[in-house]
Amino acid sequence: MKKSHPIRRVLLASAATVSGIVLLLSLKPATDSNSASAQGAAAQETAAAQESPQGGAAAAGTSTITGAATQTEYGVVQVRLTVAGGKITKAEAIQAPKGGTSDQKTALSVPKLNQEVVATQSADITSVSGATYTSGGYKKSLQSAIDKMKAAGANTAAPSQSSAAAAPAAQAKTVTGDVVSTEYGPVQVRITVAGGKITKADAVQAPSGGTSDQKTALAIPKLNQEAVAAGNANIDSVSGASYTSGGYKKSLQSALDKAGG
Repeated sequence: MKKSHPIRRVLLASAATVSGIVLLLSLKPATDSNSASAQGAAAQETAAAQESPQGGAAAAGTSTITGAATQTEYGVVQVRLTVAGGKITKAEAIQAPKGGTSDQKTALSVPKLNQEVVATQSADITSVSGATYTSGGYKKSLQSAIDKMKAAGANTAAPSQSSAAAAPAAQAKTVTGDVVSTEYGPVQVRITVAGGKITKADAVQAPSGGTSDQKTALAIPKLNQEAVAAGNANIDSVSGASYTSGGYKKSLQSALDKAGG
């Protein structure tokens, strides 16, 4: 048969086709093996991806809450809290009065306020002497942040811990006395009472401006301490701040009356 004969060409073409099919079939298992390896790798990646949210769950337990911006006479104060496990782990003022003497007062007061928030876990903190406006604005913004925290359920701790801490906390209450006008400005006292005793006292309002700043800074801390020590309004006036002392004692007595003490 001649090489150029049509039948020969058909036979050669058929042989080539069969050889190609055989070759493809011989390669298929290797391809399947590679596919299996690829699927195994994909499964591992999927498993790893499923584990990562578990690692992120701890991070998800930490939340940041920003209180409302509070306008004061010297500028805006705004507090931001970091909460983890139902507790305030960090407090900071993202806005505070600045410029002139406000820089010094902010530098003096804000770090103390931040520390006290973490220590008390509440807005029931003491105003910093010499920075009453900043302290007042701070506490208002702090309270709004705490309200948001409670509304969001961020204050839910482990049941065993929260149950143990709930009993003593439920016995404590905060009472604010009446505003008492003095010759140099209003005085208002707020007390925390637990077990029938004053555990904390602070002035939410006190005379300010001019020499009143110095007298307030001198008198209020002493009056606060004596109120807690005495457990009543029968406390001594601070020398050089008789008007402030008198207003303080009147407001303290009204707070005690409200508290039933």
